[in-house]
Amino acid sequence: MRLKALPLLLCLLALPSIGTAAGKTVYGLNEYARLSGIDLEVAAKLDTGAKTASLSARDIKRFKRNGESWVRFYLAIDAAHSHPIERPLARISKIKRRAGDYDPDEGKNYTARPVIALNVCMGNALRSIEVNLTDRSAFQFPLLIGSEALKRFDALVDPSLKYAAGKPACATDAHTAE
Repeated sequence: MRLKALPLLLCLLALPSIGTAAGKTVYGLNEYARLSGIDLEVAAKLDTGAKTASLSARDIKRFKRNGESWVRFYLAIDAAHSHPIERPLARISKIKRRAGDYDPDEGKNYTARPVIALNVCMGNALRSIEVNLTDRSAFQFPLLIGSEALKRFDALVDPSLKYAAGKPACATDAHTAE
């Protein structure tokens, strides 16, 4: 009798975790993402180990417009993206450098990166997320979506899946969730 109770007890213990998953969307390790306002669809890597999202950019310059801080950059994705993109600067992010990335002459163990707000569509969900700008051309995916952005998407990431949400299908007039 005691051995039969063990599977029942294990099932009862699992019930709270089932309730936690309610309302969440399951995404794969990689997903297609539409960058609203830039009119671009890219493959993204979903990385729960990274805190912030990163977009591949080059020639990043900060400037002032009407007293506000802005940033001008080019997408570092392929040769087709030769026109500059300008967005208001949300903030500057300090990204911790890896051990091999530390420059003792510079004396900093972080890299300062400009951050912009960007509307991103994955599956049917359109969210405004913060994205830092850095050259990711050496990486396979031009967009990395970290844990802070994944929270905004109410995401559960299943690393055994790829492109689980399908092509982005957000309504063009959809409002971003706050």
